[in-house]
Amino acid sequence: MKAYRSMVLVSSDPASIEQGANEVYQALQSEINAYGLENEISLTMVGDVGRHDAVPLVIVYPEAVIYGPVTKENVHHLVEEHLYKGRIASTLQAPIKELSGKIAWLNTRKGTLPAEQRIVLERAGIIDPESIDDYIIHDGYQALAKALTEMSPEEIFSTLEKSGLRGRGGAGFPTGTKWRFVYKSKSSKKYVICNADESEPGTFKDRLILEGDPHSIIEALTIAAYAVGADEGYLYIRGEYTIAQQRMKKAIQQAEEMGFLGENIFSTDFKFKLHVHSGAGAYICGEETALIESIEGKRGEPRARPPYPTTNGLWGKPTLVNNVETLANVPPIIRHGADWYRSFGPPSSPGTKVYTIMGNVNQTGLIEVPMGITLREVLAIYAKGMKNGKPFKLAQTGGSSGSIIPAVLQDTPMDFDSFAKAGVALGSGALLVCDEETCVVDLARVLLNFFRKESCGKCNPCRIGNQRAYEILTNIAEGTGSMQDLDDLMLLSENLYQLSNCGLGQTAGTPIRDILTHFRAEVEAHVRLKVCPTGICPMSGKRI
Repeated sequence: MKAYRSMVLVSSDPASIEQGANEVYQALQSEINAYGLENEISLTMVGDVGRHDAVPLVIVYPEAVIYGPVTKENVHHLVEEHLYKGRIASTLQAPIKELSGKIAWLNTRKGTLPAEQRIVLERAGIIDPESIDDYIIHDGYQALAKALTEMSPEEIFSTLEKSGLRGRGGAGFPTGTKWRFVYKSKSSKKYVICNADESEPGTFKDRLILEGDPHSIIEALTIAAYAVGADEGYLYIRGEYTIAQQRMKKAIQQAEEMGFLGENIFSTDFKFKLHVHSGAGAYICGEETALIESIEGKRGEPRARPPYPTTNGLWGKPTLVNNVETLANVPPIIRHGADWYRSFGPPSSPGTKVYTIMGNVNQTGLIEVPMGITLREVLAIYAKGMKNGKPFKLAQTGGSSGSIIPAVLQDTPMDFDSFAKAGVALGSGALLVCDEETCVVDLARVLLNFFRKESCGKCNPCRIGNQRAYEILTNIAEGTGSMQDLDDLMLLSENLYQLSNCGLGQTAGTPIRDILTHFRAEVEAHVRLKVCPTGICPMSGKRI
């Protein structure tokens, strides 16, 4: 590879492109050529770097300086000052406020991980996602080579089990154990699937990985296929993620041309074919059996379990389904070993977790932090505190179906076991932070409105239960509720959990349970006093 004195990266997530990232890239290319720097400066577009407050971003290495938002009119000054004269363009429309020109994840993460070591996002925002050469230079496909030439399937399972890697989709099931189940299933045909149907409102961690480091998922799926005995796999990507689909298809083509996919991979007898499947826009297809139904060309509805996909999955064959973040952890574990991975996070939940921070905080975006960090630390260090200095009231983890975490639990370690002991769930990675002006009745009502519309309707508890819970919450919000309604809501929550056919219905009652457990006084104020303490609920008016 050619050596350059500087590398310039332009963010290319959908928000950046909408704000003119392509025009900025073209202007940079023109200016770099005009100054005769084309042999000294590497210019490329990169995926989402986790910041959306000042896009498009232009990042310059080796100084690790970030500029944003950048327009094509700023480009001449930026190139002249920084790339030609060699000094930071301090008069450009602001390096991002409060960052002193340094990239957020290089600056604010200091001391959180040893040697600034990222795992899942180690290449996102660093490499050109459309260049397999960039991926290879950054240790790409080394794990696959090691797995195919030095390790047996049993050694791979043992490594994953020893590492303590647990599914990052929300359930936290041990990854190595799940892989072993598929391996033990007796069948001449098996499949592996990456669940990239990231449809939780406000969550975009999987999109960042797919757009910023697509080859890492290809490498992980290929390792998984070798370990469990599969020769074919699917990437089920949310239909709205068009850039991710395009980059994954290009990455697959590059991997096939380089011999990392197809026949006789690394001169072994192993072969693997990978397909990209676009989701149809249904939230329910994030559930693995509904996803499998969708791939088969059927309506996306969950299957009754057992049998589980590990024995009876895609077209009735044993199938391994993992989500994007879980798979992204596999190559680093194979490359560095289980003990290295266990050096991050607590013993019961090793590794890191990627969160999407949103809500009433000063800094939103994407972070990767060690398992076991507390919510208070996340808010203070990464979210830069509550917006306008208002008190923290609650946070919802894991998207719409996630737990509502009250302020009294903000010092609980954020890992699977600690949260479970506290009676809440960690979830998939969305982190909605709310201040004192958020009404818990209104929040739960909005969530139940989402679930009643997204329910596939296959089972009665989910189809009817979500509708009835929404109606009761609407009555409470409008000031016509009764104390009996609170008992009915708790019963509905329990029935949804016990009787629903899949995870959507089983977790739809979580917000109801949590507001009645942690914020009952506020809910009762709507019923007994006919007032909303936050002033959000109108106490009368039209239903949404």
